[in-house]
Amino acid sequence: MADDPNHLALGNDTALVLIDLQTGILGLPTTRPAPEILKRGIALAEAFRAHRLPVVLVKVAWSPDGGDLPTANVDRPGPAAAPPAAFSEIPAELAALGDVVVTKRHWGAFTGTELDLQLRRRGIHRIVLAGISTSVGVESTARTAWELSYDLIFPEDATADTDPDSHTHTFGKIFPRIGKVSTTDEVIASLGADDSHF
Repeated sequence: MADDPNHLALGNDTALVLIDLQTGILGLPTTRPAPEILKRGIALAEAFRAHRLPVVLVKVAWSPDGGDLPTANVDRPGPAAAPPAAFSEIPAELAALGDVVVTKRHWGAFTGTELDLQLRRRGIHRIVLAGISTSVGVESTARTAWELSYDLIFPEDATADTDPDSHTHTFGKIFPRIGKVSTTDEVIASLGADDSHF
């Protein structure tokens, strides 16, 4: 992280992508309290909207029959049945008219979704990425985004995991190699630092 917010260079080719800030995920025990993550997600979203930049809210959901659940042929399988619809609800205080909502079926937000199309058609080349959980949905999305040549910024204080070691590993070993680690305040300051970008 740098002291100068301008090092992030967030212009009109930047979008905010928030991963799994939904009722069922926000109820999990996380390394940083989920209400804090939601509060910072709201602050980021409001700042992006104020600069007329895209806000993408990603949620995970499956068909009622569970037919599109990930394979269970693993040592630690996920849910055996689709959770109720309420699991995937995005809190009303986070969402706003005009946000892009993407529903994913896997860990990463690009696999099997229109996320790449939605970003590219809006001229997006840079993503501010945060949410829950760090080493699963956020990291999976980040790895694909990097492979697709998006620039990435990770506000660490707007991201949480259910396992502290996993969070530390991702932010210490993975994210510095594929993007820039930052904070919510730095990101918001960068949006307002030079309005000539917009």
